[in-house]
Amino acid sequence: METHNQWMERALQLAEYGRGAVSPNPMVGCVIVHEGRIIGEGWHRAYGGPHAEVRAIEDTDARGNSHLLPQATAYVTLEPCSHTGKTPPCVDLLVSRRLQKVVICNNDPNPLVSGNGVRRLRDAGIEVECNVLEARGLELNRRFFTAMTLKKPYVILKWAETADGYLGYEAGTPVQISGALSGMRVHQWRTEEDAILVGFKTALMDNPRLNVRHWTGRNPVRIVTDRHLQLPPNLHLLDNSQSTIIVNYDRETAIPADPERYAAPSTAYLKIDKEHNEIAQLLEGLHRRKIYSVLVEGGAAVINAFLESGLWDEIRRCQGKLTIGNGVAAPAPRGLFKGSEQIGDDLWTFYKRV
Repeated sequence: METHNQWMERALQLAEYGRGAVSPNPMVGCVIVHEGRIIGEGWHRAYGGPHAEVRAIEDTDARGNSHLLPQATAYVTLEPCSHTGKTPPCVDLLVSRRLQKVVICNNDPNPLVSGNGVRRLRDAGIEVECNVLEARGLELNRRFFTAMTLKKPYVILKWAETADGYLGYEAGTPVQISGALSGMRVHQWRTEEDAILVGFKTALMDNPRLNVRHWTGRNPVRIVTDRHLQLPPNLHLLDNSQSTIIVNYDRETAIPADPERYAAPSTAYLKIDKEHNEIAQLLEGLHRRKIYSVLVEGGAAVINAFLESGLWDEIRRCQGKLTIGNGVAAPAPRGLFKGSEQIGDDLWTFYKRV
């Protein structure tokens, strides 16, 4: 088992390289081992591209190790897919190359896979072992597992508050609380999530761009709550520079034929019913569009609504050194404290919903 853990650790490390590039697919890594030596490895690098198992087999071939595959073990962080999506089933490749054994970190909760991959490997005479470093894999792909099992995006609430506990002035005048290093970290986080959400008042008062300027990576889909479609068209959020979804009471845009990626800039409308739980409706609508994670950046009303709904998963709170004496009170963090980090002059604390 110690040896299994060693190779699965490497597979998990490889999987991490796909962060911010593969959603709505999970991050997956694969390591192929023969007699205590890696003979090939790979990871899922980009949505729509070859999966980790394919990359690892290709690497094995490139190293001239193809003849060793029938005596080799593949360590893969997620159950190999058994259906045809944008790529052929990975399980067919493993069977055709006659791997001796496959060790799996997590079973795939996707109904299109969900045990079928393991079953087909065993039916082909390949030995399969599951649940190696299972907790590590669940943490790595918590967005994917949340989307598959709870049918909602993974929700991260993020806010910055002053040293005396305020989000900003009562009148809504913007105030710079966090420093430049924190700003860079937030932009890094933006590249890792499918979407970023703000409320009506934040859009109006702050006129944010909600893009990635201080890091390298993809822009998230922008989401703004504008119940009565009253936001002025000159706002950055409505400039069509990146895909934007407007949550409202009146209009609905049909889900595009390929909803997994809002690659071309566009503006879409998601209609919710004011008579029912608005947060639940919002998340259900995003899940239907295969948006599997959302970074909620404010303002106070939106963050408090998510906290009250219980439909959140993480909190990332920044406490700056500035004091303003009075203003909009910051929410009280909830859940299980997971740790803290000093970034420049700012103290970040992290919480997970129990």
